[in-house]
Amino acid sequence: MTSTEIQNSGEEPCFRLEHLPGKSPHLAGKASPQVNSRWDAPQVTANGVHDIEDRILRITGYYGYKPGYSSHRREDGTESHAETPVSETSGDGTAYQTCVNTVLKVLGGLLVVLCVSSCWVGITQVVQLTFKSFSCPFFITWFSTNWNILFFPLYYSGHMATTREKQTPIQKFRECSRLFGEDGMSLMVFLKRTAPFSILWTLTNYLYLLALRKLTATDVSALYCCHKAFVFLLSWIVLKDRFMGVRIVAAIMAITGIVMMAYADGFHGDSFMGVALAVGSASTSALYKVLFKMFLGSANLGEAAHFFSTMGFFNLIFISCVPLILYFTRVEHWGSLSSLPWGYLCGVAGLWLVFNILVNVGVVLTYPILISIGTLLSVPGNAAIDVLKHEVIFSVVRLAATCIICLGFLLLLLPEEWDTVTLRFLTTLADKKTEEHGEELTESSVHTRSRSRANGAVSIPMA
Repeated sequence: MTSTEIQNSGEEPCFRLEHLPGKSPHLAGKASPQVNSRWDAPQVTANGVHDIEDRILRITGYYGYKPGYSSHRREDGTESHAETPVSETSGDGTAYQTCVNTVLKVLGGLLVVLCVSSCWVGITQVVQLTFKSFSCPFFITWFSTNWNILFFPLYYSGHMATTREKQTPIQKFRECSRLFGEDGMSLMVFLKRTAPFSILWTLTNYLYLLALRKLTATDVSALYCCHKAFVFLLSWIVLKDRFMGVRIVAAIMAITGIVMMAYADGFHGDSFMGVALAVGSASTSALYKVLFKMFLGSANLGEAAHFFSTMGFFNLIFISCVPLILYFTRVEHWGSLSSLPWGYLCGVAGLWLVFNILVNVGVVLTYPILISIGTLLSVPGNAAIDVLKHEVIFSVVRLAATCIICLGFLLLLLPEEWDTVTLRFLTTLADKKTEEHGEELTESSVHTRSRSRANGAVSIPMA
């Protein structure tokens, strides 16, 4: 047996282990009968391991010792090891779900990009086909804008199909009317907020169609991409947005491309007029976007649908007189209604409506930059159709101007913090290369020492 002496003199307890002669040094697997009352007797297990560990911890004066500490620690360790795979599994599941959502968002964005580009190419090509039998650009613009009335009903149908919250059309319409202010929609607000945007919208599309009568689809779509540069310049001047040197360079490139496009066939004739009309369309589009940001701010999908439908109503009520005036003044004259190319007209209007829906839905569901890229991709799409179908031969000056405008458009898509992000990426890349080089030097030195030892040589480090 082991005798224990405890000396209580106001200091830490002192223990002394003595070995009885003739007894085995192995500790028995049972509790000592002489235990201080301030400690409870530890539980004895079948193999006596827990009891031995508890005795050792108590004898050595382990700080914070409690009877059965080793067994509790082992059990806690078992539980922690058992819980670790669960937490790791949940973390892996969350990371996997985030990765899947990102991939789906990117794939959806690419699909929207293709659809947006295809719609814009289709609008441009179908309009040129319509001009062969019906050269009335303002009537086409007015007819296509009226189809915007369908935007909000289509949005409401999709909202009812995808959400459990049921609202009447009037309730949803009033909810989306908050875009115009807290008071909602009224006749004064309708005229004040909708009229300028509807006029700019009609003027943008009308000038675009007029330019298509003078230039090829490729030239007009490339010149229209300059609206991004005009938006930056107007936002910098009017909205006091952040100044960015790279965007100034992009704006200069856009202006250079415009001048080269006008110079391609000389500063005279239909070519110069077509360039002026296309640039005018890009300018009014930029003014529309800057004024929308200034007065209305940002809008969600429901508010955008409400806004487009409101513009469609304004166009139907107040601008319907303009096609009649142009008809009676013989500026845009057509025969009977049955002789109109309704197939082409409905095709242009339908594609324009789908284009507007895709742009607004794409901004909500994917990344806005992808929508802008979709507009840019209409340039090579129109170029392919012009070359293969219409057998258009582009001059070197026109190709260079188109490339310069597209490059400037891409520079305008760079985010505001692109320089900081780029420097951070280059710094991280340099640090990784330095670490890899250091690891290679360490490995080479280890191999050199191992070889020297194998050959019986001793390397003496220099002081």
